[in-house]
Amino acid sequence: MNADIWFFGTGNFAARCLEKISAVYPPALVVTMPPARGGRGMKTLTVPVEEAALKLNLPLIRSSSVNNDEKLLALFHEKTPDLIFVVDFGQKIGEPWLTGPKRGCLNIHPSLLPLYRGAAPVQRAIMDGAGKTGVTLFRLVEKMDAGPVWYQAESPIGPEENTSELLERMADLGSSLFIRHAAAILNGTAVLAEQDETKATSAPKIEKAEARLNPDLPALVLHHLVCGLSPVPGAYFMFRGKRIKVLKTRLSKASALKGSLKAVKGAVYLGTQEGSLELTSVQPEGKKAMPASEWVRGLKLRDNEMIDPQPLTV
Repeated sequence: MNADIWFFGTGNFAARCLEKISAVYPPALVVTMPPARGGRGMKTLTVPVEEAALKLNLPLIRSSSVNNDEKLLALFHEKTPDLIFVVDFGQKIGEPWLTGPKRGCLNIHPSLLPLYRGAAPVQRAIMDGAGKTGVTLFRLVEKMDAGPVWYQAESPIGPEENTSELLERMADLGSSLFIRHAAAILNGTAVLAEQDETKATSAPKIEKAEARLNPDLPALVLHHLVCGLSPVPGAYFMFRGKRIKVLKTRLSKASALKGSLKAVKGAVYLGTQEGSLELTSVQPEGKKAMPASEWVRGLKLRDNEMIDPQPLTV
């Protein structure tokens, strides 16, 4: 089916969707954020969607404010697309984008809306210990993640699946869902269903204070936190004054004093309020990620040595 589709996106989730969708429905234009500065030395970093668009040889425009970009708006009024994807973009979309295209703006959201509206739906679902999640294809409106829904697909969350892994799966699932129903969406026969506001939950961005592992909580809660925050920003604890980021864990029946680290035959355990957490992959401050067994090898742990205490809250 011939259709004029534009794609607005920036991050890794959007780049994955762009690669999958372009194989069947290559967009006539890709719009993304300008390069950002970051990392060591504050180097200029090309955003993932730009990298994907260049690899796919797709027309590309950078814009830091699409609602006020005169050149982009002029191009839009000259040849208004049938549909605009807005996925993992990082900008709030206003008019004329919302209602100008024949089918409006379509978003692939990695949750079963109205559950987990907001910036961190995958992270929050994993952190909550939700057994399942999914993707939603919906039409954007002014209110965040509140637009009417075209299609949804459900998927279980693996017991040790982290945010990076689940986001990749949800990008694939959402892209496949669109490809399967693209004709109905584009020709207007797909039915839009309003969301049930009474069932809406929020998924706000992750705050720094949430990432610190608190051994006063059960091991299962901490395991979900590690999975939900891996690899970025990463759950962590402080030990001997250093930040130890924890990337992978598993639940264990090993016995360890609450708040202590215990090494047994190369395995490392953190004692909690309820059960122990085996640390399998860590990243000590200033170093690369490594197996926890490698990290503990040079520590010379004392018996029942405790991690640094939680800061006092006011």
